Amino acid sequence: MKHTPDLSAAVWRKSSYSDGGDNNCVEVADGYPGIVPVRDSKVPEGRVLVFGASSWSAFVGGVKETA
Repeated sequence: MKHTPDLSAAVWRKSSYSDGGDNNCVEVADGYPGIVPVRDSKVPEGRVLVFGASSWSAFVGGVKETA
């Protein structure tokens, strides 16, 4: 069974790939070994997506290739 990590003390940072506007920002939280929590900055109290670190690295790599 998978457990949701306690993110109550998470420190969120905006992605450098967000467009810089107030309405289109993805935030990630560091400091969680093996996972990368991600949220929409417009809805900070909303759901958090949690990716495996290797999946997140593959995603970021793909974004860098198209940027």
